[in-house]
Amino acid sequence: MDPKTLDAYDQRAPDYAREWNRQAPPSDMYALLLRHFSPGPTVDVGCGSGRDLAWLTAQGFDALGVEASTGLLTQARTLHPDQRFALASLPALEGLQTGTFQNVLCETVIMHLPEDQIAAATRRLRELLRPGGTLYLSWRVTPEASIRDAAGRLYSAFDRRLVREALGSVEVLLDDESLSVSSGKRVHRLIVRV
Repeated sequence: MDPKTLDAYDQRAPDYAREWNRQAPPSDMYALLLRHFSPGPTVDVGCGSGRDLAWLTAQGFDALGVEASTGLLTQARTLHPDQRFALASLPALEGLQTGTFQNVLCETVIMHLPEDQIAAATRRLRELLRPGGTLYLSWRVTPEASIRDAAGRLYSAFDRRLVREALGSVEVLLDDESLSVSSGKRVHRLIVRV
C-alpha cells in the first residue's frame, strides 16, 4: 500500500469516518452485492470505517473486515464493536488464507496502490476465493495521470485491462463505469466469478 496514503488515513481517520457515514448509502453497490454474492464466508478488503461490513453482516453474510490503516481500523472497531476486523494490506494481505472466501468485496481501494502493485493485488484478491466464489472489485477512475489529493492520498491512473489480465480466466458478471450513488465519483466496477 502507498505509505503516504496510509499516513493520510491514519492521521485523519475520524474525519474520513464521519465523511463516509454522512454520505448516502451506496445503494447501487448494495443492489449488485445482493444480486451476485451468495451465502458463505465474505471479506471486505479495505473496509474503512466498517459501514459496508456492517451492512453485509445485517444481510446475513459471515463477514470479516480487513483494513491497512490502523487509524481507520480503530474507527471501525469503535463504530461497529460487534463486527470482526483484521489488519492486513494489499497486495499481500498476509494472514488471509487462500481459497477461503465465497465473496470478496474490494470497494474503491486499489487506486491507492502504485500502478506496479495493482496486478499483484488483483491476483491476490482472486486467490482468496474458493471455487465458484465472486469478487466485486471497484476503483475510482483517474483520467490521464496519477494524482495525489490535498491530504496526500494517491489516485493511480491505469487501464482496466491491467486488472482484467491479472484476473486470468474468470466469468465476468459486470464490467462498467458509472457515478457512485454514495460518493458521486466516477468508479469502474468489475464483478467476476471463478
